[in-house]
Amino acid sequence: MKPLTKAFFIVMLVTALALLAVACSQPAPTQAPTQEKPAAATEAPKAEEPRLIRAAWVYVGPIGDGGWTYAHDQGRLYVEKHVPNVETTYIESVPEGADAERVIRDLAQKGYDVIFTTSFGYMDATETVAEEFPDTVFIHISGYKKNDTNFDNLFGRMYQMKYLAGVAAAMKSETGHIGYVAPFPIPEVIRHINMVTKGARSVNPDAQVQIVWINTWFDPPTEREAAETLLNAGNDVIVTGADTPGPVQAASERGKWGLAYDSANACDNAGDGCIGVPHWNWGPAYAEIIEEVRNGTFKPKGRWPGAKEGIVDFKFGPAATDEIKAKVTELKQAIIDGTLKPEAGPIYAQSGCLAVPEGKALSDQDLLSMKWFVQGVVGEIPDAQPPCQ
Repeated sequence: MKPLTKAFFIVMLVTALALLAVACSQPAPTQAPTQEKPAAATEAPKAEEPRLIRAAWVYVGPIGDGGWTYAHDQGRLYVEKHVPNVETTYIESVPEGADAERVIRDLAQKGYDVIFTTSFGYMDATETVAEEFPDTVFIHISGYKKNDTNFDNLFGRMYQMKYLAGVAAAMKSETGHIGYVAPFPIPEVIRHINMVTKGARSVNPDAQVQIVWINTWFDPPTEREAAETLLNAGNDVIVTGADTPGPVQAASERGKWGLAYDSANACDNAGDGCIGVPHWNWGPAYAEIIEEVRNGTFKPKGRWPGAKEGIVDFKFGPAATDEIKAKVTELKQAIIDGTLKPEAGPIYAQSGCLAVPEGKALSDQDLLSMKWFVQGVVGEIPDAQPPCQ
């Protein structure tokens, strides 16, 4: 091998130094930016679930009565469907009086937030228990008592729809004689009888409304028996203020006519003679109260909405003629608009004296405490309080 020369070593040294200089002059390689793992899509924070409200209903009849209690239970089911985070229960066929007080107290002790008691005869029992449980809200249906904190009353201006029932009854009647199955001689029932009579007389000034007191809200045999009595007395239209469509069924079976009450479905099993039914829509009112309880805004105020708010309505049955439908629909809209007020005068008392002159009207207090009949009613009120002689 040829020995390496000095010149070769010099060349090699210069080359190495040049390469080293080039290497040192190159920028250091940059690390690729670290790709942060994309954050998982941030879920929108869940809205806080509203506080659970436990609501209970006390019913005077069975939920299958096809009338009053059925309509209230439809309201409870409306709440279950439309109100979030609510738990409901009910107890049916609770007698008025001591039994009612025991049942209401038991529900309060079980921690229900709001308790609805759905019969006039529950009023005093509800008041008593409300005093014992100040943190529970109590709503009594159809009464007039309340306190300033946790006890209120709720009803609707059903007298508006009863006026329409009187119009329909008089338009259908061939005799001008209308029978009324009347549960109890209390202001609620009395004002409904009066408004049926006033509506009937707006069509036929000589119309008469004969009553039979049955002293029960729910007793199907007694209701039918009262209807038979009225039919036998020559009344060809039967209006019921009780809980079942039995009186209208009795009229249908005799080839006559009737108007049911309470439930929008009441005509379904009442026969071909059913002209229509003034009925209740409790659900929205119940829902409103429950939300007030949940939000802490509940205050007793005495609640008496009417046709304008939708708590009361009128549904036609198979015996309603086109003429009846047109007239009743027209008058219902007038009530909603405020251009027709069934409580407005002139109103004559049963004795014939002028109780409410033209240009005046019965006040809410007058209506809620009514213990007298208008002209055209055939029957008596125990302990009547005539407005004039």
